[in-house]
Amino acid sequence: MRKLPVVVLLVLAYRIVAAAQTLSPAVQAFVKVNASVVALTHVLVIDGTGAAAREDQTVVLSKGKIESVGDASAAKVPADAQVLDLHGYSVIPGLVGMHDHMFYPMGNGVFGEMAYSFPRLYLAGGVTTIRTTGALEPYTDLELKKSIDAGQTPGPKMHVTGPYLEGKGSWAIQMHQLTGPEDAARTVNFWLDQGVDNFKAYMFITRAELGAAIAAAHKRGAKVTGHLCAVNFREAADLGIDDLEHGLFVDTEFISGKKLDECPEDGEDPVGMAKLDANAGPLHDTIQYLVQHHVAVTSTLPVFEMGSFPGRPTIQRRVLDALSPDARSAVLANRVRASDDNRIRQRFGSEGSPYAAAFKKEEEFEYAFSKAGGLLLAGLDPTGMGGVIAGFGDQREVELLVEAGFTPLEAIHIATANGAQFLGEFDRIGTIAPGKQADLVVIKGDPSKKIEDIENVETVFKDGVGYDSGKLIESVRGVVGSR
Repeated sequence: MRKLPVVVLLVLAYRIVAAAQTLSPAVQAFVKVNASVVALTHVLVIDGTGAAAREDQTVVLSKGKIESVGDASAAKVPADAQVLDLHGYSVIPGLVGMHDHMFYPMGNGVFGEMAYSFPRLYLAGGVTTIRTTGALEPYTDLELKKSIDAGQTPGPKMHVTGPYLEGKGSWAIQMHQLTGPEDAARTVNFWLDQGVDNFKAYMFITRAELGAAIAAAHKRGAKVTGHLCAVNFREAADLGIDDLEHGLFVDTEFISGKKLDECPEDGEDPVGMAKLDANAGPLHDTIQYLVQHHVAVTSTLPVFEMGSFPGRPTIQRRVLDALSPDARSAVLANRVRASDDNRIRQRFGSEGSPYAAAFKKEEEFEYAFSKAGGLLLAGLDPTGMGGVIAGFGDQREVELLVEAGFTPLEAIHIATANGAQFLGEFDRIGTIAPGKQADLVVIKGDPSKKIEDIENVETVFKDGVGYDSGKLIESVRGVVGSR
């Protein structure tokens, strides 16, 4: 009998789980809508396709799926439906977070698993599906996924990434360092057997190791992305990589003196990066190369914004409230250091930090890549200097896509439909349409006109069950950074 690819098996498993889930009392505590039939009436529908928002709609949910979407004036509301009057509210598809780790920086180059707080915050922020995009505790992530799927733990649907595929010389003590192509293939196959469905290559991996990992993953229907350094973007495209994380900030092909299979000492060149032109010359050529090779790019603007601008972003009260006391102190101290004029002059001279200009160039790159036909994905990456946390950071990513030049409707499309497409789940999630899973976010306001309204999440439907965003957030007050 022919064995089905691992991704096909996992999608089938998701469908079985969605049809037969029973929620534990611990999960039910966060549920505010749980009826076989639910009617969202008089709501503004932003369907995730990029099409114009539709006013005064009724969306009927039945047995975990979207049954119908239509004008409220003509809609037939089933007699047994729980009816929600949503005048003044919008509904968007559940966000599909494509760089959504389950860990957070604890200091001194060590990261801690946030298996308690992050699932709740992702769901509270409207993120109904995530790809973990690099695991430091893959067994924890796999067991967490099982618990969520079984209705024992609140959280999003999870695509668990295997442990980082890292090469010799890594700075991270928590990562296994590959010993060659055979080890890379062996690692991929082992973790596919454990239940992961994708992989992330990291900074010191060589071309030979990366090529072996990609070949092993593709043979079994899995995909590989990368936060690369020793291998540049074009080299990775030649090897058949499916996705590239972070964009221009980590593409080393433009760094002078870059050697094959070696990560430059600094790993980045923000001064040179800011001088590149996304619409002409070498960078434009790389964009075309990636598009031609069908390589996606994952935008993670929040993690770069937090480290690029003195005083930006303004740290929201809700973020500080979610952080543990130690994590909160560390974030504030890091912000002070990042804004220290003397430190900036010592490192970069009198011209000041180049990171603001480099960040703007990253936005230009992502916009140009998407407009050239590239598949742009969205995530937050809760690492860096801290302060970028689950759910809230996913919302900020959508806001920053608008800053990069996308319309609000385009940004929502990137953060929903594009991720579903990449994951092979577009027939189930990513847009609001009859027959799809009822993964929806109810928002007070209209993010199609004012993208900041995307922060006003009140109810998040996952498989037709409506979760109380406020209760989920309150349950982890003062916890992020400790668990």
